[in-house]
Amino acid sequence: MADLAREAGITVRTLRFYRERKLLPPPRREGRIAWYDEHHLARLRTIAALLERGHTLGGIAELLTAFETGRDVGELLGLPSPLLTPWSEETPVRLTPEELADHFSGEVTPENLTASLALGYLAVDGDEFVHISRRLLDASTNLIAQGIPLAAVLEAGGRVRAHADALADLFTTLIRSHLVPTLRDLPRATEAVESLRPLAKGVVEAELSMAMDRRIRAELESLLGGDRNTGPKPAPHPERPE
Repeated sequence: MADLAREAGITVRTLRFYRERKLLPPPRREGRIAWYDEHHLARLRTIAALLERGHTLGGIAELLTAFETGRDVGELLGLPSPLLTPWSEETPVRLTPEELADHFSGEVTPENLTASLALGYLAVDGDEFVHISRRLLDASTNLIAQGIPLAAVLEAGGRVRAHADALADLFTTLIRSHLVPTLRDLPRATEAVESLRPLAKGVVEAELSMAMDRRIRAELESLLGGDRNTGPKPAPHPERPE
């Protein structure tokens, strides 16, 4: 708790108060040890940002509850719902422990489970697991079937997540800085966000495709060049008789 408070820039007393007000989810416990993670830190930063914008703790609690239960947050904020419509089209997947083992045969280790939970790919719901995305689950399963260890897939997933967060920050900065510097014109703000959805996805897909073309071409050229440089040397000419 002290580590989390220090990272969030608040006191332990404030953190305890937030927990008492149910603004912070409970930690993961191992015996008498309580573990907090990046999700708790993100929640504290969200609370701080909302407080800076003048929201009360009661209002913040209502907003957080709305997020967690899937209620229309736009109604609470007085914003048109299209402005807050999720961009994600992912479908969560419920898995029994046996089904999870079938997807990742021989790879369901405590270390990999911990990494999956920390990334948010998996959550525990009673006796079952919930995977955050059908598409990501299928991709991971196919990669492992081709011989890539699950630990390597999870490590790559974390790096992809970091790059995806950076891309999302870039696009939201464009909106904030150039399209909707204020929220006074809500219809214009809604229209701008809606039009940006397919544009952002198209830009990312096009750039990734071209980057993969460049990288694969470079890898092939490097491989072929290495083969030429390391190939058998030609036999020396036989000496001519005097």
